[in-house]
Amino acid sequence: MKAAYIQNGAVHVGEMPDPTPGKGQALVRTHSCGMCASEAHFLHSGETIIGLSKVHGGPYAGLDYSRPFVPGHEYVGEVVDYGPGSKRTVKAGRKVTSVPIMRQSGAHAIVGFSHDCPGGFGEYMLLDEDMLMEVPGDLDDDLAAMTEPLAVGLEHARRGRPTKDDAALVIGCGAIGLGVIAGLKLMGIAPIIAVDYHEDRRNLGIAMGADIAIDPRQISPYEPIPDLGGRRANLVYECVGLPGLLQQIISGVPFDSRIVMGGYCMEPEQLLVFAAQNKRLNIQFAAGEEPQDMELALRSIADGKIDVRPWLGERIGLGAVGKAMGEMSGPLALVRTVVDPRLL
Repeated sequence: MKAAYIQNGAVHVGEMPDPTPGKGQALVRTHSCGMCASEAHFLHSGETIIGLSKVHGGPYAGLDYSRPFVPGHEYVGEVVDYGPGSKRTVKAGRKVTSVPIMRQSGAHAIVGFSHDCPGGFGEYMLLDEDMLMEVPGDLDDDLAAMTEPLAVGLEHARRGRPTKDDAALVIGCGAIGLGVIAGLKLMGIAPIIAVDYHEDRRNLGIAMGADIAIDPRQISPYEPIPDLGGRRANLVYECVGLPGLLQQIISGVPFDSRIVMGGYCMEPEQLLVFAAQNKRLNIQFAAGEEPQDMELALRSIADGKIDVRPWLGERIGLGAVGKAMGEMSGPLALVRTVVDPRLL
């Protein structure tokens, strides 16, 4: 099959072996796949990430950086066939997405970060049939591919156990933060405060349901906010992943606040525990989505309750993957570039 793959910190385009499904595995032809910052991290820090997984436990410990792997875990595709002895949960020819996890035929892998389970930057994938979710046939492929990144934000949003008495602050309006805002809005939480340095991202925060958007260079998001009648945020979602930001939040929030860590920081974080204890803070570390989050995300996109069209930027073929991945950071970066591996 044709694929864009990562090997030794570089993106290549070429032929990779067609995957062969085993029992419980579906062979899926990819239609669309979103490009996530986690793939870009592997270009620059792949060996570090793999090393951290080996020492501390994590899903990337099985990767060999010198061997090619096909990334892409935000996908929608068409079921082609199943391995022998499979239950065939979704009929061939139907569109599907899934939590990007493979647990069948003795495997335990993250789709797109595995040598055995190629991701959506290739023409074909292997997906766990127990994880398959059928996608409505009339739903646009690129919108359907946003199910997984939206589901991550929905998971983070519920991890904060928000109530209607909370004032929620979302720091960072990339895909994770935008998904958190959408999730909070869906739960009826208000007010929601979006924080980002960049005006375009703040505008996206408002589009996803935030009540106000703040440039932290102009006003502290932790102080009483005049536009909210002097209320202070007591539920904070960190969706950036920069070292030092968690301590800044601890220092800024009021007593009895809750903090949800959704941003992925690959560097050591230094905390003054006394400050968090003194304020009786609750810090919740959030991770990836679960099936319930995927189901809610797909349903919300399909019925129009959450409009992810503002996330969509350029649609590219395999030949443009390397350039697009190199341009993912910075204020002008698109929320999501979508790859169609059927195009070169």
